[in-house]
Amino acid sequence: MTAFTGEVVGTALLILLGDGVVANIVLSKTKGNTAGFFAITLGWAMAVFIGVFVSAPASGAHLNPAVTIALAYAGKFNWADVPMYIGAQFIGAMIGATLVWLTYKQHFDATQDAESKLAVFCTGPAIRSAGHNLLTEILATFAFMTGVLFIIKSDVSLGALDALPVALLVWAIGISLGGPTGYAINPARDLGPRIMHFILPIKNKGGSDWSYSWIPVIGPIIGALLAVYVYTLIV
Repeated sequence: MTAFTGEVVGTALLILLGDGVVANIVLSKTKGNTAGFFAITLGWAMAVFIGVFVSAPASGAHLNPAVTIALAYAGKFNWADVPMYIGAQFIGAMIGATLVWLTYKQHFDATQDAESKLAVFCTGPAIRSAGHNLLTEILATFAFMTGVLFIIKSDVSLGALDALPVALLVWAIGISLGGPTGYAINPARDLGPRIMHFILPIKNKGGSDWSYSWIPVIGPIIGALLAVYVYTLIV
């Protein structure tokens, strides 16, 4: 498996399972309907675990443009490979979102609320305030990227469970910081599926909330770069 393929497959699995747990909980007539936010955070953590576990040997399992850019900024990744990685991440995210729609097609049709349908694909604020929403994404991604940098530095190996620390980190961020915005912390995770929400023939889907779409893109990149800057000061 090449690095490009690894990022595509890993990100596709991340979104298939991550957006999949949201679909299972917010769409009508599913087995998991109304299971709640805790189940969503756990589902996303497991999605990260699988995505990282599968793609790590081939690509290092970035699965996130903010991570790729931050690692390049930190001197831990070649800038020349950044466009390829980001392209692969967006392709994977769009594939994963499409597979979720195919899996839950009947439930999308049975759901009347357009906001619930959009929530399957991308994040949105609980209270809409651009400044506060942006700050939340910056801080959540700062916490995520700081954890990633220390995980990378660690010499301790868990063998087949090496992907577990990142999954637990994402779970912690979701539970602690996910309430205001839904913790995108990943531009591809949000924008790729949002594009597919716009493209796919989803019944009565409503708008794709493009006025908010820049926040889950810019916020994570700023947060990740800030984490690298602080990391270099303290390590």
